[in-house]
Amino acid sequence: MGAMVRAAGLRGLRGLIDELGGSGAPMLARFGIEPAAPDSDDAVISSLSAGRVLEVAAAELDCPDLGLRLAARQDIAILGPLAIAIENSATLGDALDCATRFLFVHSPVLTVAQVADPSGRPGVVGLRYGSTELNPLPPQIADNGLGLLHRIIVLLGGGRYGLRSVHLPHRPLVPVARYTEFFGADVRFGQDAAVLRVPAALTEARVAGGNRVLREVALDYMRSHYPVPERTLAERVRLLLTQSLGSAPAGIAAVGRSLGLHPRTLQRRLAEESTSFDAILDDVRRQAAHRLITGTELPFSQITAMVGLAEQSALSRAVRRWYGLSPRELRRGY
Repeated sequence: MGAMVRAAGLRGLRGLIDELGGSGAPMLARFGIEPAAPDSDDAVISSLSAGRVLEVAAAELDCPDLGLRLAARQDIAILGPLAIAIENSATLGDALDCATRFLFVHSPVLTVAQVADPSGRPGVVGLRYGSTELNPLPPQIADNGLGLLHRIIVLLGGGRYGLRSVHLPHRPLVPVARYTEFFGADVRFGQDAAVLRVPAALTEARVAGGNRVLREVALDYMRSHYPVPERTLAERVRLLLTQSLGSAPAGIAAVGRSLGLHPRTLQRRLAEESTSFDAILDDVRRQAAHRLITGTELPFSQITAMVGLAEQSALSRAVRRWYGLSPRELRRGY
């Protein structure tokens, strides 16, 4: 079934499906979602159902930009009590901190984090939208989530905020002009993650109308009503490897240092969860390699580096082991 998330994340979808010539209520019901659930502030649904209904609706209605269209009609209110804390932050940096720490209130499988600029430009940082369960992000989820994050920043900052470019992990689903029109910036596809590249100084921008008292009330409410979900050690290792793959050492010693664990202790505790460091790393590499090979036209030498392998021959051996095909055959769809 997957983790349970707030149904409000699909708010507006039923009406959008109806406008596109479909039947919104029956479509939601097909995935076990009560048609009225997205309008509730309390209803929860399976995260996997939420992702599937978007992908299926986009395909059946021949509407490949469904995620963007849904983002255009949603607002920060779908985040429930988290929205109050974000809207009443003093700065955009404080708002981002709220989202980073409490997004699990809306969805325990979605993450927003500030990361180093994926293009390595000084004075620029990345705002990364991801998932601990859906990896890689399904295209409609990526479009909708990053699109909504963009719109929330526009709302909080009072307009354009110096967005440098947008990174999406999938191929363009519609003409690229549709994406650039939506975001108002260059959009690059087949990237390592869903990221908004923004000025580093953006975090210092003031949020108009922020009320410190209301923010603290909202934060206290979330702390008392929504305990931080516990992640297994394997999930924490997977998240660290996914975030650092190809850009930082992927060895057990480096991951152990991040977790404050000796490598032997880390291996022992992973064994207690019926897995191992090597197995997790191999699976993270497999997923990243599959997405980059089948979803981009990047040269295999570059993909080799992006999945943290030293030689292209190592990538070929790994792909052969995973899929019984060469990287070229996998890209061609054999």
